[in-house]
Amino acid sequence: MSTDIQDFLLIETPEGLQQFLDENKSITWLAFDTEFVGEKRYHTLLCTIQVATVHGFYIIDPILLKEFTPFLEMIQNPEITKITHAGENDYRLLYNLFGIVPTNIFDSQVAAGFVGYRYPISFSKLVEQETGSRLPKGYTVSDWESRPMNSKQLKYALDDVVYLVQLKDSLGKKLEDLDRVAWVKKELEPWETAEFYQTDPYREALTNSLILGLSGQEQVFMIRLYEWRRSQAERKNYSKEMILPAKYIGFIIKNIKSGKGALKNHRRIPNGIVQNHWETFNELFQNPASEEEQLILKRIPRERRKNSQEDIMMEMLQLLVKITCQKKSMSPDLLTNRANMKKMRSDKHYFDPVLETGWRKDILGPELISWFQNREHLEVDMAAGKCTIQLADKS
Repeated sequence: MSTDIQDFLLIETPEGLQQFLDENKSITWLAFDTEFVGEKRYHTLLCTIQVATVHGFYIIDPILLKEFTPFLEMIQNPEITKITHAGENDYRLLYNLFGIVPTNIFDSQVAAGFVGYRYPISFSKLVEQETGSRLPKGYTVSDWESRPMNSKQLKYALDDVVYLVQLKDSLGKKLEDLDRVAWVKKELEPWETAEFYQTDPYREALTNSLILGLSGQEQVFMIRLYEWRRSQAERKNYSKEMILPAKYIGFIIKNIKSGKGALKNHRRIPNGIVQNHWETFNELFQNPASEEEQLILKRIPRERRKNSQEDIMMEMLQLLVKITCQKKSMSPDLLTNRANMKKMRSDKHYFDPVLETGWRKDILGPELISWFQNREHLEVDMAAGKCTIQLADKS
């Protein structure tokens, strides 16, 4: 299947949008993708929305059109199935810009992970594997903001939606054969909630390992510095890197207590940063912590001494998960996110509770789940040509 540049409607006016609505009043599905620009700005700029329905192909131009509420209502309409690939980013963008939450969704990247593909798999690789078609390259990084868009840009944009319904059909058949349609639906349920797209404003600081080795005052300063950087970026609509490059943050935090001279004379901190922001940095460092900040400090994970035995056990369990998933045509990367796996590595008492629910429980089975929960008590014995894993006597 290929797209001809004449075989679509470019929607740049209210009249074009009305034609789109008239043609698609009773649709039961739509496939869509977006192109956007996030570089050098805080607020991502939505540049195009590519849509495929049973009636044809469309490109909505949100830069020229401005108002396209009827399309957003389609995204929220539970009677219409929305088909995407890696659609989390598209839905997050629509939530951040317009406050909308999708309903009745299917994502080919997630679905592919449930039928044996590696997760995440790229759209081009999945299309080639499922349809035999090869997508052209060359416009993944393009000036989507400029107008008018050229024919090659439009063709590239359309290629991202042409195959989506085909992927839904082929992957859907495989899911039915494996009896995993409900698993995919359950996995995508969080995408249909506002909470899924809301972010922790302190995550950037709290997940930075630097914070573990700082004094209390330095930790508060670090939290404030990240928040100042974010708020300035939002106010000016600049990227956070344009406000304060991340590579300088550690140097500033480690030397702030020694005063302006220490920052000014530090060979890796540009003098302009110190000149422009010293008063702000000093105020952020000197002010006592508020009650809210004291609560945030309690969320900082405690640094623990590494235990090679525990690390080996976690690696072994992760390998067992991969083997189990391979036998059951499942991608192991769908089971738990990296943050939770990292937390289980660093805290022997932590267990990701999602692993013992729903399809994850069915895939892992009670024994492997028990080993994760009691990994500090596992023993491995290799004798007589066998490798035996068992729980040690806790008494």
